[in-house]
Amino acid sequence: MPTPAPTLTQPITVSIVSHGQLDLIRPLMDQLDRFSGRQIAKVVLTINIPEPDLLAGMQWGFEVERIENPSPKGFGANHNQAFERCSTPWFLVLNPDIRFDDDVLGPLVSQARADSGLLAPRILEPGKSVAEQHRAIITPLEIVSRKRASYVRPAVPAWIPGLFMLFRSNAYREIHGFDERFFMYGEDFDICARLRLAGWRLQIAEDLQARHDAQRASHRSKRHLYWHLTSLLKVWTSPAFWRYRRLPPA
Repeated sequence: MPTPAPTLTQPITVSIVSHGQLDLIRPLMDQLDRFSGRQIAKVVLTINIPEPDLLAGMQWGFEVERIENPSPKGFGANHNQAFERCSTPWFLVLNPDIRFDDDVLGPLVSQARADSGLLAPRILEPGKSVAEQHRAIITPLEIVSRKRASYVRPAVPAWIPGLFMLFRSNAYREIHGFDERFFMYGEDFDICARLRLAGWRLQIAEDLQARHDAQRASHRSKRHLYWHLTSLLKVWTSPAFWRYRRLPPA
């Protein structure tokens, strides 16, 4: 297992992908600058589909490197592309609709264990007073059981949602990042499974919190629902899924 990188003033490269969401990204960039500017070396901003440039003339205390895709890419392909621009020890995959009320990134890095390949804070969803509970391994039975009163959440997460994923760059590089066969949905579970199978820990900072201004397209769009269902089938037919199910909890 690699030893932790030395502490740096700006140890994080942030990857944000816009799907016509620059109106959401502008306040996020302001919050990153205000609360965590000392931690961020660069934001790689990927414009996945053409849209008006609502960030024109804006400046922050970190470098912003833009990528404008000639044609849309999937979730994993976009972040893998951004990782090619990463030269820092930490790589943060961040949704445009995440919101901060304080510095989360500095404390998150400072809490990282030597074997932690992926970190995240607790996530507060809209209308909720407590953060999301930890997630179990996704199975058909788990999906139908999770809303029952008798459902027991795991004490440690089996996977971390793709809306906020702080990777140790060495770990991300070791497993070759996201599996680009997933276009959207499922790739977050898959990369968590492969990290654990490679010997890395998934770590949640129980004392840190970020907010999610949730944009649940799969509830509104037949196309997103199709991607969601087909991604679940890819997860359940992958060798990593079956190996991960047999792995003891961290």
